[in-house]
Amino acid sequence: MKNIVVLVSGGGTNLQALIDAQNSGEIKNGRIICVISSNPNAYALERAKNNSIDTEVIRRKDFESFEDYDNALTELLKSKNADLVVLAGFMTVLGAKVIRSFENKIINIHPALIPSFCGKGFYGLHVHEAVLEKGVKVTGATAHFVNEVCDGGPIIMQKAVEVKNGDTPEILQKRVMEQAEWKILPKSVALFCEGKIKVVNNKTIVEE
Repeated sequence: MKNIVVLVSGGGTNLQALIDAQNSGEIKNGRIICVISSNPNAYALERAKNNSIDTEVIRRKDFESFEDYDNALTELLKSKNADLVVLAGFMTVLGAKVIRSFENKIINIHPALIPSFCGKGFYGLHVHEAVLEKGVKVTGATAHFVNEVCDGGPIIMQKAVEVKNGDTPEILQKRVMEQAEWKILPKSVALFCEGKIKVVNNKTIVEE
C-alpha cells in the first residue's frame, strides 16, 4: 500500500476528487495519509479532517531562506514515509531538494494541455484567461510528474475539453476541473500506486 501525501493551498477540489476516488475503491493500492497545506486557512484542511486524514501546515514565510524551507518540506515528506506526493493546487514553488528526493514520485495537475499554456506565470485563472485570449477551440488538463523545469516533467495523462462561445475564465475553469482534472488526477494516482507508470527518456509508458 503506497503512502500518498497531498500538498494544497486553497479550497481543495482536486483533493476532494482524490478522496472520493479513494473511498470508491478507484485507488486500489494507495491511501492518503496526510494533507500538507501552505495556508493554515485552506478549506482543503477541513476536507482532510472530515475524512480523518492527518494534516500539517508549512509556510514559506516561516523560514529565513528558501533553502531552509526546501529542507524542512523534504524532511516532513520523508517523516511521513511518502511514496507519492500529489500537488493539488499547491501555490508554493518546490525546491530542488524535494524534487530530487522524490524523483518521478511527485504528480501535478495542470489546467491546460501541456506544452500549451504552461510554465512560469501560467497558474489558476491566468491559464484560462490566456486560452480565451488566444482563441483556441480545445483546452484541457495534464497530469505530469514534476521536475526542475516548471511544468516540464514527464506527462502521464491528458484530457481535452471544448472551449465554448461565451466562456469566461471562471466558466472554463469549472468545466476543465469537472471534465478533466477531477478524472485524470485520481486515475494517474491509481496507475502510479499499481506500478503501471514507467519513465523512459523523460516520457512515460503507461500500462492501462
